[in-house]
Amino acid sequence: MKIVPSRLAVSLFATAIALPAFAQNVATVNGTAIPQSRVDVLVTEQKNQGAPDSDQLRAAIKEELIRREVLSQEARKKGLEKSAPVQAQMEMARQAVLIRAYLQDFVKAHPVSDAEVKSEYDKIKTQLGDKEYKARHILVEKEEDAKAIIAKLDKGEKIEDLAKQSKDPGSKDKGGDLGWANPAGFVKPFAEALSKLEKGKYTAAPVKTDFGYHVIKLEDSRPLKAPAFDEVKGQLKQRLEQQRVEKHMAELRSKATVK
Repeated sequence: MKIVPSRLAVSLFATAIALPAFAQNVATVNGTAIPQSRVDVLVTEQKNQGAPDSDQLRAAIKEELIRREVLSQEARKKGLEKSAPVQAQMEMARQAVLIRAYLQDFVKAHPVSDAEVKSEYDKIKTQLGDKEYKARHILVEKEEDAKAIIAKLDKGEKIEDLAKQSKDPGSKDKGGDLGWANPAGFVKPFAEALSKLEKGKYTAAPVKTDFGYHVIKLEDSRPLKAPAFDEVKGQLKQRLEQQRVEKHMAELRSKATVK
């Protein structure tokens, strides 16, 4: 299970970081100063999410920090910071900030190059091929049931009607319609059978996959237009960065002494 530090947890912890006495303050709440750096942390966070820096944004953040300080002071009056669950959550928030800082530093030190992104784009484009297909299918558990369906199709019955007995909940009520899709989105035996069919034809024999037995009909095909490299460059770069981070985490975990 992946545990992703929440924005709120990170922000709450950021407000608790001790700062030098000479740091500029934006407000004082019941004698406790709120340093400018806390505003800067949240402004940066909002900018990273696409929000423009503005006086209105900074004013809203300042008010939010004042509210947090008021509430945290009330919590301390009640001694809630001494509660074991609260202390555990505060430590987890502290840990989350350190983790985020470490991972940001790792990504910065191990950047994904444009050449790597382009290579990934070309690989995916090759895997997708140059066609997409509009198909219908019927999924059953037993091979003999699939053969019986094919026999009915041979006699002129429509796959749309026979699809009511399909075990695929996503398509059975739509006449087995799978919509337009690329073969790469299906399991290999299904994809191979689909790509060999001619328009309007159905599989002459059941197609076995881990899900059961399929009867597949190809209704149409069309050229697949892949998105331009520049359109997906950012997404691919993020994916490669994530893969690199996950590999690094796996390496660190394998070297860790855990008892």
